[in-house]
Amino acid sequence: MKTFNIVFCILFLISAALQYNDVDPLLWIVLYGYGAWACYMAARGRYLVRAYALGIVVYLGFVVYYLIFKHGVLDWLQNHEAKDLVQSMKADKPWIEETREVLGLLILIAVLAVDWVVAVKRKRVA
Repeated sequence: MKTFNIVFCILFLISAALQYNDVDPLLWIVLYGYGAWACYMAARGRYLVRAYALGIVVYLGFVVYYLIFKHGVLDWLQNHEAKDLVQSMKADKPWIEETREVLGLLILIAVLAVDWVVAVKRKRVA
C-alpha cells in the first residue's frame, strides 16, 4: 500500500501543478492537492478514515454536478463519439473539459476508496 500511495501522491501533485492554465485552476489544485495529501498520509502509515470519506463525498458531489451540467458528460455520451475526447490535448469544446474533469474525479474517488477500505480493515484488526 505504501508504493500505491506514493505513486498516486506524485501523480496527484503533478495533476495539481498542471492546472495552472485551467479556467478554474485554484479549485482543481485544491482537489488534486487534497488527494495528494491523503495519499501522503497513508504512505506514512496514517490512515484517516474521515478524511477519505469527506474527500469521496466532495468528489462525488462534483461528479454529480458535471453529469447534469449542460455541456457535461451526459452531453458527451449522448451526442459525441468517444474518440473526440482523446483526439487532442486541447479541450476546445466544453464537454471535453467537463468529461476529462469527471475522469480525474473518478480516479481520486477510486484511490481514496481503496485507502478507506484499508483503513477500516486496519481499525477492525487493531
